[in-house]
Amino acid sequence: MRIGLFGGSFNPPHDGHRLVSRESLKRLGLDAVWWLVTPGNPLKDTSDLAPLADRVIAARALVDHPKVKVTGFEAANGFTYTYQTLDFLTRTLPDRRFVWIMGADSLASFDRWERWDDIFEMMPIAVYVRPGSTSRAPLSKAAQRFANARLDEADARLLPISPAPAWVFLHGLMSGLSSTALRQGNGSAPLT
Repeated sequence: MRIGLFGGSFNPPHDGHRLVSRESLKRLGLDAVWWLVTPGNPLKDTSDLAPLADRVIAARALVDHPKVKVTGFEAANGFTYTYQTLDFLTRTLPDRRFVWIMGADSLASFDRWERWDDIFEMMPIAVYVRPGSTSRAPLSKAAQRFANARLDEADARLLPISPAPAWVFLHGLMSGLSSTALRQGNGSAPLT
């Protein structure tokens, strides 16, 4: 089974998250995408973070695809860092083929994540284009460090069966939506 792991605060979840999930299912040939609603991002201010239960409920209400599941299990297991979650999943579910899914904005600052290089070595990574990050992300420290592990976008369906490190940059429909902007009352933006 090929499973995409899409982590984030989802504070609030929005159509941009749904777009990334659907595109990842299709473009990577995944059997499922699991939204991992994090208890809080250690690199961000969490003072305006809605309670985890509320974010999970909102995410479940938004998800309308039978192959997309929402979970808040990281908090129940006491995980703070993505590395802990991915390590747990790969150890406890060795029969699954996992792919980490993140936005290009996350790749741009990925070298700030706890054990980011170990995450690259642990499982394949799909990076989805985001407005404003298209040019920065491929030049990031993480992208440069693992440049030789980058797959051509035309080979994206091979990513789930590729040994790590392997990653692909997916271009396509983009949403201008941002959880931060939505919290600040800046409304919505169209797909581009």
